[in-house]
Amino acid sequence: MTTTHDSHAYPPPPGNPPGNALGNPPGNASGNASGPDGLVAGPAQGGPGRGGPPGGGPRGGHAAGGRGARTAARLWRGRAGDAPWVRPAFLGLLLITAVLYSYDLTASGYANSFYSAAVQAGSESWKAFFFGSSDAANSITVDKPPAALWPMALSVRLFGLGSWQILLPEVLMGVGTVAVVYAAVRRRFTPAAGLIAGAVLAVTPVAALMFRFNNPDALLALLMTVAVYCVLRALEGARTRWLVWAGAAIGFAFLTKTLQAFLILPPLALVYAVCAPTTLRRRLGQLALGGLAIVGAGGWWVAIVELWPASSRPYIGGSQNNSFLELTFGYNGLGRINGDEVGSVGGGGGGGGRWGSSGIGRMFDASIGGQISWLLPAALLLLLAGLVVTWRAGRTDTARSAFLVWGGSLLMTAAIFSFMAGIFHEYYTVALAPSIAALVGMGVTVLWEERHAFAASAALAVTVAVTAVWSFTLLGRTPDYLPWLRWAVLIGGLAAAAGLLLAGRAGRPGPRLSPGAAALALVAALAGPVAYSLTTVNEGHAGSIVTAGPAAARGGGGVHAGGPGGDGGRMPPGQQGQGQQGQGPGQGQQGQGRQGGLGGGTAQPPNGLPGQGGPAQRQGMGPGGAGGGAGEGGGGGGMGGLLNGATVNSEAEAKLRQNAGDYTWAAAAIGSQNAAGYQLATGEPVMAIGGFNGSDPSPTLAQFKEYVAEGKIHYFVAGGQGGGQGGGPGGDTSSAITSWIESTFTEVTVGGTTLYDLTAEK
Repeated sequence: MTTTHDSHAYPPPPGNPPGNALGNPPGNASGNASGPDGLVAGPAQGGPGRGGPPGGGPRGGHAAGGRGARTAARLWRGRAGDAPWVRPAFLGLLLITAVLYSYDLTASGYANSFYSAAVQAGSESWKAFFFGSSDAANSITVDKPPAALWPMALSVRLFGLGSWQILLPEVLMGVGTVAVVYAAVRRRFTPAAGLIAGAVLAVTPVAALMFRFNNPDALLALLMTVAVYCVLRALEGARTRWLVWAGAAIGFAFLTKTLQAFLILPPLALVYAVCAPTTLRRRLGQLALGGLAIVGAGGWWVAIVELWPASSRPYIGGSQNNSFLELTFGYNGLGRINGDEVGSVGGGGGGGGRWGSSGIGRMFDASIGGQISWLLPAALLLLLAGLVVTWRAGRTDTARSAFLVWGGSLLMTAAIFSFMAGIFHEYYTVALAPSIAALVGMGVTVLWEERHAFAASAALAVTVAVTAVWSFTLLGRTPDYLPWLRWAVLIGGLAAAAGLLLAGRAGRPGPRLSPGAAALALVAALAGPVAYSLTTVNEGHAGSIVTAGPAAARGGGGVHAGGPGGDGGRMPPGQQGQGQQGQGPGQGQQGQGRQGGLGGGTAQPPNGLPGQGGPAQRQGMGPGGAGGGAGEGGGGGGMGGLLNGATVNSEAEAKLRQNAGDYTWAAAAIGSQNAAGYQLATGEPVMAIGGFNGSDPSPTLAQFKEYVAEGKIHYFVAGGQGGGQGGGPGGDTSSAITSWIESTFTEVTVGGTTLYDLTAEK
């Protein structure tokens, strides 16, 4: 692609060496960013010379209303050099994102009960808060570090236990991520680029799902985006403090979801080592300081946990040796890559087939495509185009560095996700959304600035056409879902592509054709993900495995809300459901079961919120498909309590609350999700035997007998998932505890729920 680099309207950011913006000569940093058709922002960022404030405005000045008035005016007006519409458009984007993500937020109830129970525990016990314990009595932790739980636990501590108190921090994280992507893109390019990037992120279906759900991925996506922003700031002038801040963000992301936070490290470090505007020796020294920041921000908690006497802290859930380091490098680390996850439901020997087909096409398959891939082909094409446009720029060019940082992060993360043989869920792909959004925003505006050249307009046209065809394909996978939309997207996208191509052939941008074609292209490109996102926020989601978009799109590979190979059902509590044969790995057989399997009751959250078995929520109901749950009297939730919290009838709830203050744990149950349902229903600590999968060796049979002898546990709840398929001593431990209880203590049936009174021997 042949371009004249000094024609670019976007300038070097403040502090960038003069003449380093795609070949712009010194003094060309304050050019006007408005294209002939007014689609790109007015005066460009940055002022003449080195180190000027963003926007090129004066540093000083005194507003009549004092500092507070100046702050308020700047908040609304934005940078002095911006067009009047820029800041209101940005604030409008954040407002729309907040409304979208918070719409009917309480429909999901407690969402993932596994984490909600830990949030409830952390809101009552600072020790549980610090460790991320599943219950306030600190028997065992969740199988992740606790950083993602902390904002939610603080919210519940301040405002009480309820759905919105748990999920509102996730919404704020989503709005924050959109804001950071906007800031990162517009700083080096244009406000229009930032707005496009922010909008693309906001309407990505998996983002609309996870930024209103309580899994750790929301905070992880925010922190990884902040890390990229800080690296881009560091690249502007070899600024050590920004690289240290990037390390701190990645370190804290490690405390959110362990080694997944490190997936973007190689491209970030490599780009900085090559492109930062300073000597190689200093670059390497700065990277070392950034590494120390990672260790400091992420290692302090690990050091405390590893040095804390095991006898006085909770067991580290997900590990087989009560070690967070083992959890990090085993179950949550290499086990995810090679599939050898001891104690996992799908571990012990690898085989990506248990979690969908691995390979280069995984991000586009029937299970994942509708979650994240709507604009993934466009992002890859625009990455290539951006690198071509910036090919002649100097080593330290920040525009090319931005493409390399965002593109490298996307490619590295997508490659790991595509080929990992261990546990993989569709919602993990939210980590790709900020990079896709940034590449689309940057690439579109770079090509738009070059659209007078046929090569650039052709590249835009091809990108739009490919996006339209791919959206048509994705929408075709759900033929009964808005059948008119796929044809409207295809026709509109191809028409927009033709318009862009014709405008380029004219040798100069058409005064009317180009803006109209661009607007139509944006509408066609975003129509599919917008529809999926609106469907996502219009429904509640619950359980360990959730997906975005219409229910019909949750097919193909991977494990869905109904267990391996199945699809989560939606029916009122207590109603009979006919299970369908699983369509994914595992090929579950048909079977009947009751939702929750505990007499059809519902665990009513505080404030009258819908319970975990409510009809508005998608939740797993057993292997093999909807309705194939644990059966009557079973553990409740998907796969016998593995995929979602148990539903709890009012009689059982009252029974467990009776004299609960006299015991350390009101009850014990196999598996964290099973225990979580009872804990959230009663508000009392419930011991999760064996952790999430019921396969952790915690407590041992001897320890459990000791707790019972000391009168610390009142009831044992029968049923639940235990043992896993990945081996490990915990499965035998859970079975041994269950056998001992059944042979020793009196069985009590309460409202269809089977309990054992651990204070009354046979």
